Amino acid sequence: MRSNGFKIRLLIGVAIVAFAFIKRCNSKETNPYTGRVQTINMTSDQEIAIGLQSAPQMAQQHGGLHPNQQYQALVDQVGNKLIKSSIAAETPYQYEFHLLADANTINAFALPGGQIFITYALFSKLDTEDQLAGILGHEIGHVLGRHSAERIAESEFWQTLSTGASVGADMGGVVSGIGQQTLLTNGRGDELESDDLGILFMINAGYEPEAMIGVMEILKAAAGPDRVPEFQSTHPDPDNRIEKIKESIQKYRNQ
Repeated sequence: MRSNGFKIRLLIGVAIVAFAFIKRCNSKETNPYTGRVQTINMTSDQEIAIGLQSAPQMAQQHGGLHPNQQYQALVDQVGNKLIKSSIAAETPYQYEFHLLADANTINAFALPGGQIFITYALFSKLDTEDQLAGILGHEIGHVLGRHSAERIAESEFWQTLSTGASVGADMGGVVSGIGQQTLLTNGRGDELESDDLGILFMINAGYEPEAMIGVMEILKAAAGPDRVPEFQSTHPDPDNRIEKIKESIQKYRNQ
């Protein structure tokens, strides 16, 4: 009887794993803005809805919005200039830019669908409008690249795979570990793609793309000799990013 029970669990586990792979294959699509083939299992409207729903909570976690309206107006001005002069204007996303009151966490991030945030801790360290453009352009790249939607699809795939493995045998922990490593690696690739797109957006909007190198220096200095801050936990090393940024500058200036 125990043997029959094991066989049934094994068959169910195999079926769940097979379903995960079939769903993943059927979720492949080409991003019309980057040309990259991605695994996506949601529409742009769903991305927008997730971003709008999550935005208030994200703001609350960083002390709410910054009260200085002049600073916020500058963030809006630069962000909208980048949008209007790039392919981002052709997307269905509802881009909104938020300056957060957090004076301690040096960070900027984007939610799916166009909600973009920068903390005052990072904003206050910038020397020029061009550097702000570099950061916002990078975050616009995340939205346009549909990176959050891709990560969500990948996470669901590994969760389903882990469930199937757990049903069939005691392997859930191993599969989950592989999934986390894959997400981390892909996330770093997303950062480089967003850097590249951000440079293109800066050039199209009339900003000096070399300012993004200055941003990398700011992030590197903020990290210190030992500490790994939040913005760098899943990002490539700033020195590596600088080399890629220089390549992007040369590529787009020679077009």
